[in-house]
Amino acid sequence: MIWSRYQIVDVFSSRPLQGNPVAVFADGSPLSGELMQRTARELNLSETVFLLPAEDPSADLRVRIFTPLAELPFAGHPVLGAAVAVAADRPGPVRLQTGIGVIAVRVRGQAGESAYAELEQVVAAAEPVADQPALLRALGVERSELAVEAYRNGPLHAYVALADAERVAALRPDMAALARLGEGRGFSCFARVGDRVKTRMFAPALGVNEDPATGSAAGPLALHLVRHGWARRGERLEIEQGAEIGRPSRLHASVLERGADGVPEGGARVLVGGAAVIVAEGRYRLD
Repeated sequence: MIWSRYQIVDVFSSRPLQGNPVAVFADGSPLSGELMQRTARELNLSETVFLLPAEDPSADLRVRIFTPLAELPFAGHPVLGAAVAVAADRPGPVRLQTGIGVIAVRVRGQAGESAYAELEQVVAAAEPVADQPALLRALGVERSELAVEAYRNGPLHAYVALADAERVAALRPDMAALARLGEGRGFSCFARVGDRVKTRMFAPALGVNEDPATGSAAGPLALHLVRHGWARRGERLEIEQGAEIGRPSRLHASVLERGADGVPEGGARVLVGGAAVIVAEGRYRLD
């Protein structure tokens, strides 16, 4: 019989029952990958994280990240949530080994109440989206205000720009059609509204029809806006997501202005952060 300790962290909100919840299991060592995937399906959150001993000597811990249907090499809110859970017992920066390398997360504040976590990620260059007409039909929109492009940041995220926040809020996508286009992709629809960005992200092929808040999509979104002149390098963007499914979330992202050492041509270094709060802890029977 295996009992595993876990916590639930609401990420990208300073208040419980908002933001994007992630389950963080303190010790995944006794668990197989197949059992981790079944656990993620049982919990049915956007992602579930399992902490493991680090293989990279520069990392504190290794993480494995699962949606209800697939394992991801990286995702933003699970990494931030895992760091907040770890920092509750070990204050200071947390270095987590992911499938795309070691990610350093800075955690400020009292994790038992509300903390602020921020990570730096390298976002690769944009990729073309070949099936744009089918994507627009599945989303129920006629056109994108900017080029429809995708960025690989863990999942491959495709971006569709709409004219205003009302059009984003009114979206009723054909989830079956999006799933057929999926291939492990997420689809983000957004609008720039003054000093804010309104966004929604759909990933039915990963078992997440609509995500309350998507850290791995926030960094590429900031880069996409900068590349097309809708934002400036160094500008701290406030991204709103999740209201339509009752999980209002607030993310922050900014494209760094400094040099591009280690950044693929056309890519950038981006800061992504937000508040997080631990809302539950206990044991789960997993055998």
